[in-house]
Amino acid sequence: MKLFKKIAGFILAFAMILAIAMPSVVMADNNYTITITPTTSDHTYEAYQIFGGNLSNDTLSDITWGNGITDAGKTALLAEYNVTDAAGLARKLSGFASNSADVKAFAKKAGKYLQNPTSAKAVGNTATINVAKAGYYLIKDKDNSLLGKYDETYTEFILKVVKDQTVKPKSNKPTSEKKVKDINDSTETGMTEWQDLADWDIGDKVPFQLKGTVAADYDNYKVYKMTFHDHESKGLTFDKDSVKVCVDGQPITDTTKYQVVTEHLENNCTFEVRFADLKLISDVKAGSVITVEYESELNKDAVIGSLGNPNEMYMEFSNNPNDEQGGEIGKTPVDKVIVFTYKTIINKVNPEGTPLEGAEFKLEKKVGDKWIEKAVIKNDKGTTFTFKGLDDGLYRLTETKTPSEYNTMNPNPLEFEITATHDESDAEPKLLTLTGDVKTGDVSFKSSLENGSLTANVVNHKGSELPSTGGMGTTILYVAGAVMILAAGAFLVMQKKAEDK
Repeated sequence: MKLFKKIAGFILAFAMILAIAMPSVVMADNNYTITITPTTSDHTYEAYQIFGGNLSNDTLSDITWGNGITDAGKTALLAEYNVTDAAGLARKLSGFASNSADVKAFAKKAGKYLQNPTSAKAVGNTATINVAKAGYYLIKDKDNSLLGKYDETYTEFILKVVKDQTVKPKSNKPTSEKKVKDINDSTETGMTEWQDLADWDIGDKVPFQLKGTVAADYDNYKVYKMTFHDHESKGLTFDKDSVKVCVDGQPITDTTKYQVVTEHLENNCTFEVRFADLKLISDVKAGSVITVEYESELNKDAVIGSLGNPNEMYMEFSNNPNDEQGGEIGKTPVDKVIVFTYKTIINKVNPEGTPLEGAEFKLEKKVGDKWIEKAVIKNDKGTTFTFKGLDDGLYRLTETKTPSEYNTMNPNPLEFEITATHDESDAEPKLLTLTGDVKTGDVSFKSSLENGSLTANVVNHKGSELPSTGGMGTTILYVAGAVMILAAGAFLVMQKKAEDK
């Protein structure tokens, strides 16, 4: 019996030692670190504790209200979800730490009744928030902290914090881009894909496309505004009637859903396409692509050469889902495309290189299987003929009037091809090469990228076109003349002999 009591006492003492050594199941709150990355230094984030509770390992039980929600908010949320306490609300929002639609809706409702924020401004690409208690936190951008930070959007999400957390904010920033199409008239290979540059003739209708994506958190907005801003250079004339707007490739047939505005615009815009609220268009959803296609004529004011004729755009969009009017606006970076056009300069000279007056030229371009007249230039007192606003392609130059006492150029007409290469890898599209490939005739073109010009001397020879000395033609004449002289001499000798007889 004594032995049993000793053993029992030993076991009880050992159990007490173990109990003292083992940690409590219910853990005390510690400081927790919430790290938000990557972000930008424009952001200031706030954390609000919506729910707290008893922490056991990584589990929160006996859910209570946190200190980040106001009393008015507690009352409103309980009534909204038809529950009696925080624990009941938490149970109803099962899975509320996920990125579900219910969570987004709850965060938006709770966002109206917040207090006691813990905030931190991002340094570099990271923001670090230290909170004192475990719980469920609403993390959001500080109100009005992104005003004027146009290439940014506000964020808002629910996060479970029972240990240090690192989160990556979901990018909700829409994107936009500008593109142009090109075609080679001579080969008629068809329109190219949308790209950053093109070559066109003056007078051509140039096709353009604006493209914008809808924010990933589009469902969180009550009103969602979007506006395309387009600025054209003087060399392009916008055709308002050519505008076509689509959602995910499908045309918007109800043109009352948007406006095409050309007057009283800021920032030197040529036109704007405005959507007062994309929510009014049923086909629009998160990630939808809105496209605006239109044409502009390359006009007589077009810049010829490497500077080209730029066309720029940017897009404005609602960027704060907490703003029920959609009035806080973000802006995408400017995107640019360039339309190039060129010129051909013909100098009329004699074989010595001296300029000749009194010529006339006609330039035609091959379009498909036809030759289309581009221009006829008369220059009785001049010697230089400039054909402006030319695209790449195959051309035919005909001398329709020749300087007095000179022969028409040979061959006539003269065929040549304009070819250009470009660099699209840079943010500023560039003209790399410009060449004129002569198909017939002994003519060569000199290229200038800066001026966008191809220059050639066209030679006229004076007088009749006899072959040069030593050629077969003059040899025949010499032989024929000698034969005639010999024949005449023989005739005289024969006549003299006849008279003597």
